[in-house]
Amino acid sequence: MVQNIINVEDRVDRILNIVKAKFGLKNKSQAVALIAKIYEESFLEPELRPEYLGKLKRIDKGKHSRVFSSIEELDSYIKNA
Repeated sequence: MVQNIINVEDRVDRILNIVKAKFGLKNKSQAVALIAKIYEESFLEPELRPEYLGKLKRIDKGKHSRVFSSIEELDSYIKNA
């Protein structure tokens, strides 16, 4: 486990206290960890599950995959679909 000393403004400290109380956490370190986890799940690229990767590969090999030589060809395909 890594330990850090951080300086936060009063408003950020109040927010950490609110998160700590709302989720029944023991300390502000747990509040920071929870906020980081929520940020990771919301904004960072998630890892794809292996079964989903397999499904993507099957789709790519199947009839659902098509390469277009131009934007016009794609546009025509979409309009006629």
